[in-house]
Amino acid sequence: MPYVSINDKKMHYLDQGNGPVLLFGHSFLWDHNMWREQVAVLSKNYRCIVPDLWGHGQSNPLLSETITIAQLGQDYLQLMDSLNVEKFSLIGLSVGGMWGAELAIQAKARLTALVMMDTFVGAEPEASKMRYFGMLDAVEKASCIPPPMIDALMPIFFSPNTLKNKPELVSEFRTRLSSYSPEQINSIVTLGRGIFSRDDRLAALAEIDIPTLILCGEFDQPRPVDEAKRMDDCCSRSEFKVVPGAGHISCLESTDVVNAFLSDFLGAVS
Repeated sequence: MPYVSINDKKMHYLDQGNGPVLLFGHSFLWDHNMWREQVAVLSKNYRCIVPDLWGHGQSNPLLSETITIAQLGQDYLQLMDSLNVEKFSLIGLSVGGMWGAELAIQAKARLTALVMMDTFVGAEPEASKMRYFGMLDAVEKASCIPPPMIDALMPIFFSPNTLKNKPELVSEFRTRLSSYSPEQINSIVTLGRGIFSRDDRLAALAEIDIPTLILCGEFDQPRPVDEAKRMDDCCSRSEFKVVPGAGHISCLESTDVVNAFLSDFLGAVS
C-alpha cells in the first residue's frame, strides 16, 4: 500500500475502489484496518482512501512536536491534495470524526458529505480528561501499555455484547495494544494529549452546510449517545441514528447496521 510525505513524515494509506471519493478517519489506538468491513462494501461503488494516524499502523510516528485536531485536519487535506482529489465525502470515527469535522469547517468547499461516528467535537469533559491524561502519563512512564490497562480498555472500546460474542475482535485489539514500539508509544502519548485537550468546536458545527450523518453506538462509553445528540442539535443539515448493541467501535461491532446506514446516506447524497 502507498505512502505520501507530509511535513517530512511518511503517511501510509489504503486506496481502493473507483468512483466518488470517500476519506476515512479511524479511532485512536486503531489503524486503517478498522474500516475493513466498510471498505469491502463501499469500494464497489466508491474510491475509499483510508490513512493511518501518525504513529498508528504504518504511518511514521510523531517526534517531539505537539499536535492539534486542526493540524490533523490539515495533514489529511494535504493527503487529498497530493492525490489530486478536489471533492470528497468524509467518514470519521472518534478522533477521525473530530478532525473530520474540523476539516469540514476549514475546507467546506471540498466536502460533499460528512459522517461523524462515536465522536464528540466539544471539549473533553474534565473528569474524563483527567482520567485519560493519567493513563497517558502511565503509558509514557512504562514505555508500553501495561497489561492491567489493556484489560481496562476493553469495556471502554467495546459493548458487553461484543465482549461476549466477538472474542476474535477483542483479541485482535489486545494484540495491537501490546505490540506498539517505544517510538509508537511516544507518538501515541503525544497524539492522545492533543486529542483530549482539544478546543470546543460545537458552535462551529453550524458552519457545516453539507449533508451530515451522526452515528453513535448504543453502549458507547467514552462518547455516549447524549454527546452525539448535542452535536446533532448544533448541525443545520444532520440526521442522527443510534447503532443498536454497539460500543465505541461500532463499525466493527455492528457491521451490517453501520454499512446499511452508510450506504443509504451516501446513496441519497449522490
